[in-house]
Order: sequence, then C-alpha cells, then structure tokens
Amino acid sequence: MEILDIIKSLSNETRLNILKWLKDPYAHFPEEELSEDTPQLGVCVSDIAKKAEMSIPTVSDYLKTMSSAKILIATRRGQWTYYKRNEQLLQDLAMHIKDVL
Repeated sequence: MEILDIIKSLSNETRLNILKWLKDPYAHFPEEELSEDTPQLGVCVSDIAKKAEMSIPTVSDYLKTMSSAKILIATRRGQWTYYKRNEQLLQDLAMHIKDVL
C-alpha cells in the first residue's frame, strides 16, 4: 500500500465525494441508472459525472487517479467503464492510520 499515493488521490473534495457516493450507490444514484450488476461492477463514469455535475473527461481523470492509487476498482464492459470501491484497501488504510499515524 502506497499511503502517499492514496492520500494524494483523495486530496480533492469531488474525489472524496465520489468515494462516499460509491460506498452506497443505491442511496446516491437514481435506481434507473443502476443495473442489477452494480454491486459487482460499480457505477458507470457517466452516472458519476452527472452526480458530480462535472464533465465526463474531468471525472474520468479523477477516477483514473483513484484507480491508480488502488482505491477504486475499474471494470470495463464493452464501451463502458464501471468503478467501485476497493473495500479491502480502505480497511487496510484505516488500520494503518490507526496503528501507525
């Protein structure tokens, strides 16, 4: 776990919001935008961009940054990319902060 990369990837209010929204997608995204595969796949970039009220390229860049830090897991299906939280890494980060920092 590269703690500095993780912290850098979260140093933006929108990225923190994305992480919060993805914790419970059904509470933050309209049900008609979510598929039955949402728990396994995650949420589509365009749906996240709409919720953030930002352009798809900007949100896509944010998601790639978070994915590079391994906070998010990206899954490609056809032309769409879906993102979900990496819960194991987030648990490890919380323990690291508690035990070390």
